[in-house]
Amino acid sequence: MLRSVFGAGQFGRAVLEWVEVASLVIEILAVAIIVVATLYAVGRFVLRRAVRDEKGSGYHDLKFTLGRSLLIGLEVLVAADVVRTVALDMTFEAMAVLGLLVLVRTFLGWTLIVEMEGRWPWQSRAAAPTVVATE
Repeated sequence: MLRSVFGAGQFGRAVLEWVEVASLVIEILAVAIIVVATLYAVGRFVLRRAVRDEKGSGYHDLKFTLGRSLLIGLEVLVAADVVRTVALDMTFEAMAVLGLLVLVRTFLGWTLIVEMEGRWPWQSRAAAPTVVATE
Protein backbone atom coordinates (compact mmCIF):
# COMPACT_ATOMS: atom_id res chain seq x y z
CA MET A 1 0.00 0.00 0.00
CA LEU A 2 2.73 2.45 0.92
CA ARG A 3 4.56 1.55 -2.29
CA SER A 4 1.75 3.09 -4.33
CA VAL A 5 1.48 6.14 -2.05
CA PHE A 6 5.15 7.08 -1.91
CA GLY A 7 6.18 5.83 -5.32
CA ALA A 8 9.71 5.04 -6.36
CA GLY A 9 11.38 8.26 -5.20
CA GLN A 10 14.18 8.48 -2.69
CA PHE A 11 11.82 9.54 0.13
CA GLY A 12 9.45 6.67 -0.68
CA ARG A 13 12.26 4.12 -0.57
CA ALA A 14 13.43 5.54 2.76
CA VAL A 15 9.92 5.29 4.25
CA LEU A 16 9.46 1.73 3.00
CA GLU A 17 12.85 0.72 4.37
CA TRP A 18 11.98 2.29 7.73
CA VAL A 19 8.65 0.42 7.87
CA GLU A 20 10.40 -2.85 7.03
CA VAL A 21 12.99 -2.26 9.77
CA ALA A 22 10.22 -1.30 12.21
CA SER A 23 8.32 -4.54 11.56
CA LEU A 24 11.54 -6.51 12.03
CA VAL A 25 12.23 -4.71 15.31
CA ILE A 26 8.71 -5.54 16.49
CA GLU A 27 9.28 -9.22 15.67
CA ILE A 28 12.59 -9.20 17.54
CA LEU A 29 10.83 -7.57 20.49
CA ALA A 30 8.22 -10.36 20.47
CA VAL A 31 10.90 -13.05 20.49
CA ALA A 32 12.77 -11.23 23.26
CA ILE A 33 9.59 -11.02 25.35
CA ILE A 34 9.00 -14.75 25.00
CA VAL A 35 12.62 -15.73 25.69
CA VAL A 36 13.18 -13.40 28.65
CA ALA A 37 9.84 -14.23 30.26
CA THR A 38 10.47 -17.96 29.80
CA LEU A 39 13.92 -17.73 31.37
CA TYR A 40 12.48 -15.66 34.22
CA ALA A 41 9.64 -18.12 34.85
CA VAL A 42 11.89 -21.19 34.77
CA GLY A 43 14.52 -19.47 36.92
CA ARG A 44 11.89 -18.50 39.48
CA PHE A 45 10.50 -22.04 39.47
CA VAL A 46 13.94 -23.59 39.99
CA LEU A 47 14.79 -21.07 42.71
CA ARG A 48 11.59 -21.85 44.59
CA ARG A 49 12.00 -25.60 44.27
CA ALA A 50 15.73 -26.03 44.81
CA VAL A 51 16.90 -23.16 46.96
CA ARG A 52 13.88 -22.34 49.07
CA ASP A 53 12.48 -25.88 49.04
CA GLU A 54 8.95 -24.55 48.53
CA LYS A 55 6.27 -27.00 47.49
CA GLY A 56 2.75 -26.34 46.34
CA SER A 57 1.81 -23.90 43.64
CA GLY A 58 5.17 -23.68 41.86
CA TYR A 59 4.02 -25.59 38.80
CA HIS A 60 0.84 -23.53 38.53
CA ASP A 61 2.84 -20.28 38.79
CA LEU A 62 5.27 -21.52 36.14
CA LYS A 63 2.44 -22.46 33.79
CA PHE A 64 0.66 -19.14 34.34
CA THR A 65 3.80 -17.04 33.81
CA LEU A 66 4.74 -18.95 30.66
CA GLY A 67 1.21 -18.63 29.32
CA ARG A 68 1.12 -14.88 29.88
CA SER A 69 4.49 -14.39 28.19
CA LEU A 70 3.38 -16.45 25.19
CA LEU A 71 0.14 -14.48 24.92
CA ILE A 72 1.98 -11.16 24.97
CA GLY A 73 4.57 -12.44 22.49
CA LEU A 74 1.83 -13.66 20.14
CA GLU A 75 0.07 -10.31 20.27
CA VAL A 76 3.28 -8.46 19.41
CA LEU A 77 3.96 -10.89 16.54
CA VAL A 78 0.47 -10.20 15.16
CA ALA A 79 1.25 -6.48 15.31
CA ALA A 80 4.45 -7.02 13.32
CA ASP A 81 2.57 -9.06 10.70
CA VAL A 82 -0.13 -6.42 10.40
CA VAL A 83 2.44 -3.64 9.92
CA ARG A 84 4.33 -5.64 7.32
CA THR A 85 1.24 -6.77 5.39
CA VAL A 86 -0.74 -3.54 5.41
CA ALA A 87 2.20 -1.20 4.82
CA LEU A 88 4.39 -3.21 2.49
CA ASP A 89 2.59 -6.09 0.82
CA MET A 90 -1.13 -5.41 0.38
CA THR A 91 -1.99 -8.30 -1.93
CA PHE A 92 -4.80 -10.83 -1.63
CA GLU A 93 -2.26 -13.58 -1.01
CA ALA A 94 -0.54 -11.61 1.77
CA MET A 95 -3.92 -10.75 3.33
CA ALA A 96 -4.93 -14.43 3.23
CA VAL A 97 -1.68 -15.45 4.92
CA LEU A 98 -2.17 -12.71 7.53
CA GLY A 99 -5.72 -13.91 8.14
CA LEU A 100 -4.55 -17.49 8.64
CA LEU A 101 -1.79 -16.35 11.01
CA VAL A 102 -4.27 -14.34 13.05
CA LEU A 103 -6.64 -17.33 13.20
CA VAL A 104 -3.87 -19.68 14.35
CA ARG A 105 -2.61 -17.19 16.94
CA THR A 106 -6.16 -16.56 18.16
CA PHE A 107 -6.67 -20.30 18.59
CA LEU A 108 -3.36 -20.57 20.44
CA GLY A 109 -4.35 -17.64 22.64
CA TRP A 110 -7.67 -19.26 23.51
CA THR A 111 -6.04 -22.57 24.35
CA LEU A 112 -3.48 -20.81 26.53
CA ILE A 113 -6.26 -19.01 28.40
CA VAL A 114 -8.13 -22.29 28.88
CA GLU A 115 -4.95 -23.91 30.18
CA MET A 116 -4.12 -21.03 32.53
CA GLU A 117 -7.57 -20.15 33.84
CA GLY A 118 -9.52 -23.38 33.39
CA ARG A 119 -12.32 -21.66 31.45
CA TRP A 120 -13.13 -20.44 27.96
CA PRO A 121 -12.55 -16.72 27.36
CA TRP A 122 -16.29 -16.06 27.04
CA GLN A 123 -17.17 -17.79 30.33
CA SER A 124 -17.45 -15.78 33.50
CA ARG A 125 -15.05 -16.54 36.31
CA ALA A 126 -17.93 -17.68 38.53
CA ALA A 127 -19.05 -20.30 35.98
CA ALA A 128 -15.56 -21.77 35.55
CA PRO A 129 -14.79 -25.06 37.29
CA THR A 130 -12.37 -24.95 40.18
CA VAL A 131 -8.87 -26.00 39.16
CA VAL A 132 -6.74 -27.74 41.74
CA ALA A 133 -2.97 -27.68 41.17
CA THR A 134 -1.40 -31.10 41.51
CA GLU A 135 2.25 -31.94 41.54
